[in-house]
Amino acid sequence: MVSAPDATIEIMNIRFATQEEIAAWDELLLRNPDGGNVFQSSRLAETKRGNSWKPRYLMIDQLAVTALEKSVSLLGKFWYLPKGPGVNDISTLLEMLPNIQQFARTNGVFAVKIEPEILETTESKAQLLKAGLVHTKPVQPNSSTVLIDLSPSLDEIMASFNQKGRHALRRAERDGVITQPVELSEDNMRAMYHLLAKTAAGRFESSLRSYDYYKSFWKNFAENEHGSLFFAFASGELVAAAYCMYLGKNGLYKDGASVRDKTAYGASQLLQWEVMKWMKARGVTRYDLCGAPHSSRIDDTAHPFHGVGRFKTSFNKHVTDYIGCYDLVVDPTKYKLWQKIGQRLALSLSWRLKHRQWF
Repeated sequence: MVSAPDATIEIMNIRFATQEEIAAWDELLLRNPDGGNVFQSSRLAETKRGNSWKPRYLMIDQLAVTALEKSVSLLGKFWYLPKGPGVNDISTLLEMLPNIQQFARTNGVFAVKIEPEILETTESKAQLLKAGLVHTKPVQPNSSTVLIDLSPSLDEIMASFNQKGRHALRRAERDGVITQPVELSEDNMRAMYHLLAKTAAGRFESSLRSYDYYKSFWKNFAENEHGSLFFAFASGELVAAAYCMYLGKNGLYKDGASVRDKTAYGASQLLQWEVMKWMKARGVTRYDLCGAPHSSRIDDTAHPFHGVGRFKTSFNKHVTDYIGCYDLVVDPTKYKLWQKIGQRLALSLSWRLKHRQWF
C-alpha cells in the first residue's frame, strides 16, 4: 500500500477526461511538467488498441495522464501509464499516488504500472520503495538514455558531439552517403521493416512486432507530420533507416536499423544528424535517442546493448538515468497472484498464441 509522504497531502481531483478534452489531448499533454511525452500521446494510445489495450484518458487536477487498460482473467483490470504520469519530481509523484490508487480501486483496477521521467537518485529509489511501490522491469527502452540538446545553433550542436561522432558523420558525407526523410509509402515501410527484422535476427527477435503494428504506428504519427521515416543510402543501396517522432519540444528516436556489414562507415551517425536538423526545424529542443545501458554499465562490453550505447554516446557521453518502472499495488491479494503466476502466464500466452508482446 502507498504511504503518503506527510499527513497534509491535498486531495486531488481525479476523473476521466471529457470528449472535448480527449479531442485536444496532445495539446493538454504539452502543459504537463514534463512538456508532453510522445509515449503518452493519443496517437500512441489509439495504436495500442490493436494490442488489446483500451485507452483511458485521466485528468488529475490539471495534469493529463494517459492510461492503457487490459482485463486480466480472475484478477480484474491492469493499468499501464507509458512514461507517465508526466511529472518530473519525486515529491509531486508521491503526493498523487494515494489518489491514483484510490481512483484505480473504484474502477476495478488491481495494479497500476508507472514510469515517469524522474531522474534516478539513491534517495528517489528509496522513497518509492518506502511508499510501497514495486520495482519492475522497464517496458519502454529509455529508462536510461542519451539526450541531445537541440536549442543551440546547428554549428554549436555539431561542436558538442564527441570527436568520434563528428569524424564518423563527416566520413560518411565524404564517401557520398545520402540521408533524407522519405515518403511513408508501402514500399518504404516494407523496406524499413525488412531492415528491422535483419537487425533483430538472432539477438532481439522477441522484441520485433508485426509489420501491421509498425505500419499503424508509423502512419498514425505521420498523419499530423509529427513523425517521419528517414533513409541513408550508400551507392544507391539502403544501409540505415530510422523512424522518429516528436510532441511539442520533445523528440524521440523510435525505431532504427542498419546493415550489419559496415559498407558505409558513419551512415547511421549522418542519418541521426539529418533527423536532428529535421527536429530542430520543427521547434524540438530535446531529442531522446531512446535507450542505452545504465550509466553504471555504459562501458560494460558484456552488456547486450553495449554497441547501441557506444553509438549513442558518440553524440553525448552523458547517460541520463530515470527511476524506471514501478507497480503501484491497488489490491495486494490479486497483485500477489499476478506476480506469482498471472503476469508470466499472460506474457507467455500472448507470445505463443498471438505472437505479440503483452505490453
